[in-house]
Amino acid sequence: MLEVKCSDDYSVIKNLFTEYSQIKGAEGCFVSFDKELADLAGFYKDGAILVGYEGGEAVGCVAIKKIDAKTCEGKRLFIRPEYRGKGYARIFLNSMIEQARILGYELLTFTTRPDVMKTAYELYKRMDFEETGNDNGVVSMEMSL
Repeated sequence: MLEVKCSDDYSVIKNLFTEYSQIKGAEGCFVSFDKELADLAGFYKDGAILVGYEGGEAVGCVAIKKIDAKTCEGKRLFIRPEYRGKGYARIFLNSMIEQARILGYELLTFTTRPDVMKTAYELYKRMDFEETGNDNGVVSMEMSL
């Protein structure tokens, strides 16, 4: 059974983020990645990093980054390949939405690359994220909380 919780285990988080950064085609999602990894607590200040565990094993993550007092950005949704196909992405997204509400945000934004992450993009649309823009294949989405 998957358990998703806020985490400050930066070693586990760095491993998950780094594994995600190595997905072919996702390189453009990791601008200033070294700076982010060097100060995860500062980068996600007033946000959260959620890690999912199955049987004590870290299987994935998602993060919430503060944009302004009312807006946050969902980032780094990643599930290790061997745990995909179990419905975990929806659980992570629901956990992220719930945590963003707890943190007091009113708007949750997201960017994705449908050509690289087609399954995730389709899930975002099914979960009522609204497409707000497309810049060279990078789709912006948002959800009112």
